[in-house]
Amino acid sequence: MPTKPAGQRLCLYTSAELDAIVRAMAIQAVALLPPGQSALVGILRRGEPLARLLQQQLAQLTGQAELPLYALKVKRYADDLSLLHAQTALTESAELAALDLSGTTLLVVDDVLYEGHSLLRTCAYLARLGAQRVRAAVLVDRCVCSQPVHADIVGVRLQIAPGDIIECNVPPYEQAFRIEVLRHGG
Repeated sequence: MPTKPAGQRLCLYTSAELDAIVRAMAIQAVALLPPGQSALVGILRRGEPLARLLQQQLAQLTGQAELPLYALKVKRYADDLSLLHAQTALTESAELAALDLSGTTLLVVDDVLYEGHSLLRTCAYLARLGAQRVRAAVLVDRCVCSQPVHADIVGVRLQIAPGDIIECNVPPYEQAFRIEVLRHGG
């Protein structure tokens, strides 16, 4: 497992607290997702396991079968917020492209809404595939979005210093489900 960047690390939310937050997000999602006409799109990496948690909660809340879930690889920043791609990189999904999305409400799930590039690119891609109703859910909204997008469902809103990094630790990528802030000093 790679080592984490150095700096002061503070736990903001524990696994138990996040379980309650994900449940609250699922309750909000029930109102946005028509039964039998909805699917989840989890942005890799950490948005996909978060979408799985929502998928399970939605099934428990509604008593219906789990919604279909599709993973989509979208990347702009590294975990330390260094720019990886000048243009947001999206790997097209043959699985999504094969579907008729015109009558399906999609809920795009990601861990952090930072500047909004990934969410904007994802929504544009899904619209190009024929999706007419796309909603978004994020575990953390940093409240600094620079693109004309927003999340319909937000677990927590965190306004932190620009140089600080929000780290969403989500199994299976990390051992414990938690949100930490990494401060580089100063």
